Amino acid sequence: MEKHPFKKWEVSISEYETPTGKEWKVTRRLAEMSVAETKMFTSKEEAIRQYEEWLQ
Repeated sequence: MEKHPFKKWEVSISEYETPTGKEWKVTRRLAEMSVAETKMFTSKEEAIRQYEEWLQ
């Protein structure tokens, strides 16, 4: 998990094995406000792209 330097978002990426194959979950959360957003991807490249975008 990494933190955005200014926006205070915590961003994480996780890999999961499902019956249909691997999936990646990218989550960003603002812990002090109990707010989170999660996106699921079947492509590792798309998940990494979203992870990096949220850290910018």
